[in-house]
Amino acid sequence: MGFENVLVEKSGCIGKVTINRPAKLNALSIQTVVELIAAFTQMKEDGEAGVVILTGAGDKSFAAGADIGELLKLEPLGGREFAARGQRLTNLMENLGKPVIAAINGFALGGGCELALACTVRIAVDKARIGLPEINLGTMPGYGGTQRLARLIPRGIAMELVTTGRILSAQEALALGLVNKVASPEDFPKAVDEMARLFLKKPAFSLKACMEAVNHGTEMSFEDGLRLEAALFAMTCGTEDMKECMNAFLGKRDSEFKGR
Repeated sequence: MGFENVLVEKSGCIGKVTINRPAKLNALSIQTVVELIAAFTQMKEDGEAGVVILTGAGDKSFAAGADIGELLKLEPLGGREFAARGQRLTNLMENLGKPVIAAINGFALGGGCELALACTVRIAVDKARIGLPEINLGTMPGYGGTQRLARLIPRGIAMELVTTGRILSAQEALALGLVNKVASPEDFPKAVDEMARLFLKKPAFSLKACMEAVNHGTEMSFEDGLRLEAALFAMTCGTEDMKECMNAFLGKRDSEFKGR
């Protein structure tokens, strides 16, 4: 499909999806969410792309929440459809099978914060502001924010943030473990690129298995999570890349991954 509100690019094995509504602070209109679903589906099916970066156009906003004009028109049935569409996007991102880096270049509020929470890691510029302020609009997070935030940071703090709408600075988010790294505007592009290239140095199947174990194992009982981990570990033992990694380690040389 053609995109109006999203840019999709690729440089070698690094894919990049940019929310492109800078005049609206990259607000997540319904059309934008639909385009993001298509963009990430494209990235999922791209066999060459080994990692995907998600960011916002301009230097002010990653994504400043939903389009308020559209929210205002919602009735209960439309609200359920609205939330289901956003959850379809965040579930797709979280289970893409390859790492997704949130390059938080400014405001990540409401739905924008929820997109970031669905990413594998989050890198924020030091001027970023992050939060779930939906309570202040008489509603609540609907794209998975209540569930992912409470799994990422202490439950009591997650409860405070969703019930007060308090917005965090980048440094506060880092201290809570909500973001993985904070960089100055000058160092931000380099920090994102270095993280992407670090992922590309890892064997793809093992990387996918690690993400699946964390994403799904933590939603199970501890015993079931251990069984999932053991099953995924067993699958890595059948890959050519595992043999290559270990032989390279023993031979004191760099690994040459085959992706199988």
